Amino acid sequence: MSKSGEKAGRRRWLRAAASAAMAAAGMLKLRAALAAGTLPPGIAQIKGDVRINGKPAERGQRVNPGDVIITGKGAELVFVAEKDAFLVRGNSRVEYGALAVKGVVNTLRVLTGALLSVFESGRRKEIQTVTATIGIRGTGIYVEAEVRRTYACTCYGEAVLTPVDEPQSAETVRTKQHDQPRFIYGKGMPRMLEAAPVVNHTDLELQMLEALVGRKPPFAPRLY
Repeated sequence: MSKSGEKAGRRRWLRAAASAAMAAAGMLKLRAALAAGTLPPGIAQIKGDVRINGKPAERGQRVNPGDVIITGKGAELVFVAEKDAFLVRGNSRVEYGALAVKGVVNTLRVLTGALLSVFESGRRKEIQTVTATIGIRGTGIYVEAEVRRTYACTCYGEAVLTPVDEPQSAETVRTKQHDQPRFIYGKGMPRMLEAAPVVNHTDLELQMLEALVGRKPPFAPRLY
């Protein structure tokens, strides 16, 4: 190898080493903030193509009422807002705070994709999809939104699952650890709510989200 090639290779190695060191330092800082319960509101982690109101998302950026979050294939976004924490999967479109009263967000719309959320106890909030309205008062919940159905796992706590096309079929779900996942369908189906398996989310993710807001899940995490 020529001297110029050796120098170029060394520069690439140094850049890679510097990037790895910065990533490690970022993780240490995040862990320290979690341990101290001092992590400020805003974006904690970004993976892949994540846009807020059409612009690339940045670490530390606050997610505000009315913001539209769009994630690309394989992307992921973790953020804290108020005393709630969220993990948005890839290929998702989420409207954060489609309705807000005095700056306090009480409604999120998941138009496509998937959202894992942990909410502060005592304050009623709502997740809306094409086929479902999910009323929440302090709980962990995972939602996947499709055109004809919604998957909702009330990981713990209480949620009211209401089919948009048949509100009278609403069901109140109370769970301790992923006890009653449901599919919630649109019109034209013989049953609007149906039992579902636990899919595509883990207790370790819930543990991570709760840690971001200084809490713990009300159970010992399982490995799925």
